[in-house]
Amino acid sequence: MTRTARIVIANYPHHILQRGHNRQTVFARDADYRYYLKSLSDWKERLGCRIYAFCLMTDHVHLIVDPGSYPENLGRLMKRVAGRQTGFANRLERKNGTIWEGRFRSSPIDIKNYLLVCCRYVEMNPVFAGICSKPEEYPWSSCSSKISFPRYGWLDEDPLYIGLGSAIEERRSNYLELLRQSIPEQEKETILASVYRGQLTGGNNFIEEIESRLHLRVESRGRGRPRKS
Repeated sequence: MTRTARIVIANYPHHILQRGHNRQTVFARDADYRYYLKSLSDWKERLGCRIYAFCLMTDHVHLIVDPGSYPENLGRLMKRVAGRQTGFANRLERKNGTIWEGRFRSSPIDIKNYLLVCCRYVEMNPVFAGICSKPEEYPWSSCSSKISFPRYGWLDEDPLYIGLGSAIEERRSNYLELLRQSIPEQEKETILASVYRGQLTGGNNFIEEIESRLHLRVESRGRGRPRKS
C-alpha cells in the first residue's frame, strides 16, 4: 500500500508524535531522557529548526517543530534524533533493532489559531496521564522553561508565546494562567486526530490557504477555531 505523502511546510510549526515500537518503553531511565534532549538540541541547531514545545513520555514523544526554510529538515531532524536514541538504547541493553514505530506522525499547525493551544496540549500530557497534577512539575517537558527558570536554554519562544507580554515575567504569568484553564475535549480530539491522520491542525480558512499555497487538496475539513477560554 502506498503511504500518504507527508505535508511539511517551510517556516510553519508542526506537531510531531512518535511512539515506541509496539508502544514499548522508550525512556526507561533518566539517562534516556537526557540523551534524547541532547540529540534534539544538537540537531535542531545544526539544521536550523526551531523547537517550541516538547514532552517526552515513557513510550512516546510530542514535539512542536518549525523546520525553517527547508521543509526536508523536519524529516532529517527526526531521523537523526531517533537513530541516535536507538543506538544509545541498544548499547545500554546490548540488543539490536529499532525502538520506534516505523514512521513518525506530523501535522502542520495554524499559527494564529492553534499554535498556543497545541503547545499547551503537548505540555499537559503528563497531567492527562495522571503523572503529576501540574505540568511544570514534570521534568521532561518544555513547560518549566516557559513559566519559571530556563531549564532548557535551547528552547525557542514561539510568536504566540512572545505575544503574551512585553516582558518575560508577564509572558510567564499569562502562560501559567492559560495552563490552569481547562482544555475542551473537542480541542484535544481535534489536535490528536490531526496528527494521527497527518492532516492540518486548523480551521477551514487555514486549510484553504495551504491548499492554495501547495496546490494540494486536503480532504478533511477542520472544525474551525478552538473555543476561546
